[in-house]
Amino acid sequence: MNERTNILRTIRFEKPDWIPMEFHINSACWGHYRHEALFDLMESHKLLFSGFRRPAEQYRPRYPVNAIAGRPYTDPWGCVWKTSEDGITGSVHHHPLSSWDRIADYAAPDPARTDGTYPVNWNAIAEEVESGKVAGRFTVGGLPHGHTFLRLQNIRGYENLILDMSDERPELRRLIEMVEEFNVAYIKRWVSLRPDMMSYPEDLGMQTGPMLSPEHFARYIKPSYRRLMKLAREAGIIVHMHSDGDIRSLIDELLDCEVEVINLQDLVNGIDWIADTLAGRVCVDLDIDRQRITYSGTPTEIDTLVLDEIRKIGSKQGGLMLKYGLYPGVPIENISALMDAMERYAFYFS
Repeated sequence: MNERTNILRTIRFEKPDWIPMEFHINSACWGHYRHEALFDLMESHKLLFSGFRRPAEQYRPRYPVNAIAGRPYTDPWGCVWKTSEDGITGSVHHHPLSSWDRIADYAAPDPARTDGTYPVNWNAIAEEVESGKVAGRFTVGGLPHGHTFLRLQNIRGYENLILDMSDERPELRRLIEMVEEFNVAYIKRWVSLRPDMMSYPEDLGMQTGPMLSPEHFARYIKPSYRRLMKLAREAGIIVHMHSDGDIRSLIDELLDCEVEVINLQDLVNGIDWIADTLAGRVCVDLDIDRQRITYSGTPTEIDTLVLDEIRKIGSKQGGLMLKYGLYPGVPIENISALMDAMERYAFYFS
């Protein structure tokens, strides 16, 4: 069974051969760890890094345009991003519509040239999707991270946006329609390429609870989600939703949008809650803890965490994928222990 078939079987609860595992190394890590140490780990974990070849020359990471220290970046919506560390996505320090006085002259960017945050080359994207299909890879398209709620927040500012929702400002409806119209045009371009899955990544949660009330989510954000996701569903494309943070109080609203794969964080939502609420109901694309156990725990605790998640949330039928995002500060022995555990337990139900 190839990787694409295995992922499809996982999502459809059709008895995959193994639990799909993904290990992402954030570009900031290359400034904090010895490159050779990371390369050694990547070479020795072939399930996680299939096809990896150690660079012949000195590796120079490429940082996203909104993740370069000391170089503010103005995105196509007019939001100004700043970061203090290369590789770590910045935060927005200038909100172009902090005052509604500017709404009359405010306009969306061109989805033929940008995803709203970064420039795009649709010819290159089409070639990459096609080559992926020819090679039998699982192909994924989608909106940029922060496509709706966070886009509105970046444009207006968080406090302004929450007050707009509470005050039912008519200008907010106009801005939501503008953002959604841009997103629809962008998604239609992706749908025409027919990837296996469309991703809708958007952080909605905080450490405890969501960033907006369930009532405001249902009134202002969910209708756009439903329409945006419907474009993929009607084309027979799998719908994937991502959110960091505590989204327990929003989960029913999210699943009502007919999300087929939900990517959420483990400990902030609770492994037992995820098992009781989501296991067998929707495919869980689980983000392994980045705050506590992998950061400051022992290798044994890391192994126990991964095994516990698989036993409680997974099944032989499928419905579970695991992923981890490495950021600076995790001890190298913990990185190794996590990679070992992910590869060791990928075949737990086989």
